[in-house]
Amino acid sequence: MTANKAVVIFSGGMDSFTVLNMAVKQGYEIYALSFNYGQRHKKELDYAARACANLKVQHKIIDISAINELIGGSSLTSDIAVAEGHYEQESMKSTVVPNRNMILLSMAVGYAVSLGANQVFYGAHSGDHAIYPDCRPEFVNKMNDVCAIANYEAVEIVTPFLHESKIAILKAGLNMGLDYNLTWTCYNGRDLACGKCGACQERLEAFAENGASDPLEYEV
Repeated sequence: MTANKAVVIFSGGMDSFTVLNMAVKQGYEIYALSFNYGQRHKKELDYAARACANLKVQHKIIDISAINELIGGSSLTSDIAVAEGHYEQESMKSTVVPNRNMILLSMAVGYAVSLGANQVFYGAHSGDHAIYPDCRPEFVNKMNDVCAIANYEAVEIVTPFLHESKIAILKAGLNMGLDYNLTWTCYNGRDLACGKCGACQERLEAFAENGASDPLEYEV
């Protein structure tokens, strides 16, 4: 029996790392897809490559950084300081990259169609809902409607943790025995994770709530 093919949008962070491993364990023939969209934390792409090598899954890193000529204004892609604090804080809206997930999903769906795959996985979760409109259930549902008719072949957008927190994602990964030293989360792409940005704080909170220690080193 041939395994079903699936594309996994894989940033190199802990959420998509967990989703990627889930899909592997479910027996899919995986095609991992990462994007260089000009993010200052593109160090995550090195982590993505290493994780895919360890899993022995096919992996592409696509350079779409030219889109920053059109969609600037985010602290992740422009010369704007990354806000510190929790995701629930208004200041974290500075990390929104306009239309990012619609763009990435569109390319991933095109890739899936070319492969004969009928599913695209990505790691949206409930902790993103307050700040990121393109991680909310309404967005995912509408994208699924579009992706059912945009090509001759319908493609499903799969979000296993859409209604779950990062705490639940980490719990699932720890139960699978995953090594989160293979992931990068910090929005600042320095040698060590900053420990202060929203991404770091949410990650550290997830480890604390699971009674586990984060294997990454932090500046603070």
